[in-house]
Amino acid sequence: MPKYVIDTNVPIVANGDDVGISATCRLAAVELLLNAIENGKVFLDSEGAIQAEYRRYLQPRGQPGVGDRFYLEVINSHPDKVVRLDLPKRPDGEYQDLPQPIIDSGFDPSDRVFAALASKARTGVYNAVDSDWLEKRAVIEANGIPINFLCGCDPALWRT
Repeated sequence: MPKYVIDTNVPIVANGDDVGISATCRLAAVELLLNAIENGKVFLDSEGAIQAEYRRYLQPRGQPGVGDRFYLEVINSHPDKVVRLDLPKRPDGEYQDLPQPIIDSGFDPSDRVFAALASKARTGVYNAVDSDWLEKRAVIEANGIPINFLCGCDPALWRT
């Protein structure tokens, strides 16, 4: 069964909330979320940092978009599709499962929970349009965390 660690920007793009994103990019985000819902296991940290971030940017009430539906179905309605892993922290607040070179590279602190989770789950991270993943790609992938760039690796092509 496929494993999914999904950065929050993916459901945001799927919702169409990020104005100017190309239709191709949005479609890739939609297809990924539908596959995750129907065929996979979505990984979250057991402390709830990722779920809280999803909650902050996604709104499953009213007429939800695909990203909102992802949040609603996976997080609220289908707990059997969610795998929660403990991500203990070091005394300095960094995740024990996040390789030190990634921290030393200055990788965005708000994205480190996704990288730490992917490292612990031994899977990759799905990203749509967050350039932080692209900028630190070499160090992240060198430390065993593959990044799946749903919208490609040329930010000029992410937007129409």
